[in-house]
Formats: sequence, C-alpha cells, structure tokens
Amino acid sequence: MAEYSKKMKFRFHVLGLPHTKTTEEYVACAYTQKALKFCKMMKERGHYVIHYGTAGSNPICDENVEVLSEETFNRVYGDHDFHSKWFKFDINDDAYQEFYRRGIEEVGKRKQLNDFILPFWGAGTRPICDAHEDIIVVEPGIGYSYGHWAKWKVFESHALLHAYKGLGAASHCNMDWYETVIPNYFDLKDFEVGSEEDREDYMLFVGRVYDGKGVNIAIDTTRKLGIKLKVAGQLDESYEDYDWPDHVEFVGYVGVEERKQLMKKAKGSYVASMYIEPFGGVQVENLLCGTPTITTDWGAFAENNIEGVTGYRCRTFADFVEATRKVMNQEISYEECRKQGERFSLEAIAPRYEKFFEDVMNVYTKNGWYEVN
Repeated sequence: MAEYSKKMKFRFHVLGLPHTKTTEEYVACAYTQKALKFCKMMKERGHYVIHYGTAGSNPICDENVEVLSEETFNRVYGDHDFHSKWFKFDINDDAYQEFYRRGIEEVGKRKQLNDFILPFWGAGTRPICDAHEDIIVVEPGIGYSYGHWAKWKVFESHALLHAYKGLGAASHCNMDWYETVIPNYFDLKDFEVGSEEDREDYMLFVGRVYDGKGVNIAIDTTRKLGIKLKVAGQLDESYEDYDWPDHVEFVGYVGVEERKQLMKKAKGSYVASMYIEPFGGVQVENLLCGTPTITTDWGAFAENNIEGVTGYRCRTFADFVEATRKVMNQEISYEECRKQGERFSLEAIAPRYEKFFEDVMNVYTKNGWYEVN
C-alpha cells in the first residue's frame, strides 16, 4: 500500500473507557491500550487529538478532558482488584452514566464540522456518539463480536471482518468498501528483543487465565515435555482457587516492564485461543521481543503467525508438543520474529489509518469513492 501523503490534518475526539484509566497501568485491557496508543500515534503525526476519559488518564494528546471523576470511579470500582481478577463494568452503573453525561457535554463544547469521534469501546460509549450525529463516527480497532453500529468500521483482522459479514457474503454481493481492516498497533519503546543468551528454559503464557485463552493447553503440553511454564495475567473465576502444578509458576498481573522481561527471556509463548481470535495482541507483543509464538490455527493467527517463521499453528495435542520441542530447540529466528512484529508498529500502522480517514472525509467533502487523491 502506498505511503499516505499526510496532506490532510484531522481532528479526533477519542473516547476512553469508563471502567479504566487511559494509562499503561491498564495494560491488560486491549481497548484502553488502543485508545492510549492512538492518541500518541496521531498527535505525533500532527493531528489534533482530544481525549475524554477518567480522572488520572494520561494520554499524549492536545486536550485531556476529564468526564469521570476520581470520586465516582473509586466509589464504583475502587473495591475491585483488576490486577488479580478480570475487569468489572456495567453500562448502567453510576460511572458509565456520569461518563456519558459529561462526555456528551464536553464533546459538544469542542466539536467542529467534519471532526471524527472514535469509540474505542464500541457500543460501550455509543450514547456519546449518538448525541453528536453531526460529526463523523468511526469504530476503530474492532475486536469485539457484537454491538457494531457505526457506518464507518475498522476491524483488527480479516478473520473478524469475514466472521462479521457471515457466510452470506460468500454468495451475495453485499460487501462495503468502507468496512476495512487495519491491524492493531504497538509502541516499539515497550519491547526489547532477547538474544539467545537472554533466553531461559521456560515457556510463557500471558493473558486472561482461563481455558478460552488456552492456558490448559500450555499446562498440559509443558507437563508432557517436563518444561517449566510461567503464567501471567488476570485470573478468571475458574482459576481463582486452582492448584498450580509443580512445573508452573504463576506470576500474576504484569505491567509493561515486567511483561517485556518475561517475553524477552522465554524460549517461546503460547497464545492458544479457542475462539476466532479477533487479533491476539499478545502474539505480536511476543514477536516484538523476538519470542516465537505457538497458536491455534484460526482467527487472526492465520494472518499474523507465519508457520515456521514466527512460530507454529496447531490443531492437535501432538502439534503443540512438536511445536514446543522446536521452539525450545531455538529453531525459530528471534531476529525474524522481531522483524515481523515491527509490521505492527505505530509508525507502520499510522499511514493506514490516515488513508482510511482521508477516504471517509472524501465522502463528506469531495467525490467520495471516485475521488482520486
């Protein structure tokens, strides 16, 4: 794809999430991190970025507007330890209602003709978008399986776009030029490739700790091979009282620096999602540390995990065992993993978003699909 010309400058209203703060501390929430990184990505390319979020958010932007007070946030979510359990939220609670009310008001004070408003939590912040139908709503980084509504949609993978369109789209001409795919994006400063000397004799699992993410597969495979496994992440309730086997070390929630160290020292990492993975950001995070990934063979992994290059895609237990043997024997190049991971850097993805925003803007201001830039 041709490099975007960067002639157009845009104004973005970025909506954070009511149940998190737009900071690196909430690294386990992919949607929060997309909002955080989008602000930096577009601000650094000269666009005007206004972020709306919870008190304590600290994105790189032109305006950081508080629409949820610290007092309300603490009252609603303060007794919930998101470091050990999955995030708590309810769109009917006081935090969401305050976020909606003040978000509608604050966007109204700042909006201009042909601004973009971006609900990174999808339908979770739709009421603010619905109150401002005179500006352009784009659903960015869609990684959820329901609640899509905006005219302009950006999916994280072709796998999710195709699932969204359904089998009917294979036999009927109902595709939309502006339902596009742009991958998730990562800040290279957060990762460091590990050398062969850095690597220790363990496999890694990072993510929500439940069988849907394949932690059970990681446990069973490493048990079979007598290999150490380190597990990091928030516990699903099904694993809160789990008796970890002797070969497994549960390290809990990890921040950006701890994640980097775990990934750069691991021989390999499991990302064995049992559903059609919309993107699987942990897989790319591993690659940016040079760490091969062992995944299932569906969803975005079919696009991003290159067989024998960045890792292996598996369908049977035997596949997982053989892939682990190869990874432990360092048969995958750490340097090549990093190279492939860099395809998802902020610098690589920003022009693709800019091109999409220009295409959409042409619909409002020029000749639409027929405009030749």
